[in-house]
Amino acid sequence: MEPAREFLTGILEGFYGRAWPLATRLAYADYLQQAGLNTCLYCPKADAFLRKQWRRDWPPLQWRQLLDLSSAYRQRGLYWGVGLSPFALYQQYGPPQREQLRRKIGRLAELDAPLLAILFDDMPGDLDALASRQAEIVADVMGWLPGVRVLVCPTYYSFDPVLERFFGRMPAGYWPQLGRDLPRAADIFWTGNRVCSEAITRADIEPICAQLGRPVVLWDNYPVNDGAVRSNFLYLDKLPRREALPATLVAGHLCNPMNQGLLSLPALAGLSELYHGDKGSGAGAWLERSIGSATWTQLQSDRQAFQELGRAGMGEAHCQALAERYRALPGSAAREVAGWLLGEYSFDPACLTD
Repeated sequence: MEPAREFLTGILEGFYGRAWPLATRLAYADYLQQAGLNTCLYCPKADAFLRKQWRRDWPPLQWRQLLDLSSAYRQRGLYWGVGLSPFALYQQYGPPQREQLRRKIGRLAELDAPLLAILFDDMPGDLDALASRQAEIVADVMGWLPGVRVLVCPTYYSFDPVLERFFGRMPAGYWPQLGRDLPRAADIFWTGNRVCSEAITRADIEPICAQLGRPVVLWDNYPVNDGAVRSNFLYLDKLPRREALPATLVAGHLCNPMNQGLLSLPALAGLSELYHGDKGSGAGAWLERSIGSATWTQLQSDRQAFQELGRAGMGEAHCQALAERYRALPGSAAREVAGWLLGEYSFDPACLTD
């Protein structure tokens, strides 16, 4: 499928911690199609072969699963791809490293996927030549994969000062230089004013587009709940406080879902409504069916507590009692709720050292 410069809407599986099962990833091809969305990027932080072990190949079973995913989305006319995080490659990018990257890209080409993301997020960034080195890497990748749409996540992907606190001082002029040096066809991810932005408006996006000299693709960290604080909650509202922005500012809008795949569907219904209006509002019709009628009904009673009090606020005894109630309900979504209530998705700091 030729990756036309279509507006991308959908998900990127880009969270830390417990990853989705294959069945959920395959089911999302149907969910996205029913919601009128068109894109899925596979880039879970738990896949070491996309991050610190990126030079290694996937074991046969995992590779077969990636081939199956690519085929499932291709058959439905959806855009699918992976997000490669060549960890700290930009710190030393000479002929041996370039050849290692070329081999990895050659392997990824076998997936016959229309999208590829090169992700420089969550890595040390205090290197004066950061923008030019990253642009060089991306230009090489695009030369090896003509016809594939490439998206790039900068090391500093938000105005949020927390990024410099964790990943070092941002080089002066990083964003303007990245915009100048990256190939014009490369898309650039942006999460908004914060890593997890409460709102995303035109006024929020115009400043970064001016610096980059191009539209951005929104990497929307709603409803993701993989962090130490956010893993305490389930975010079950539709996409909140977002504006549908023009193509001059935004070339796509992808949501980073929760570790609980089925419970992320309400946010996706909201994304559909945001860009498809009245047509998109019909996308919610599959929510009850996909989540399960009994579970959907029970969630209407509990969603406020799950979103506002969280597990800690509800208390262990109440969580245990609710878990038993959800365990008695049929379907994967009910199992996701029960697992969350029992602490099976609790934040593990070890997930950040992949």
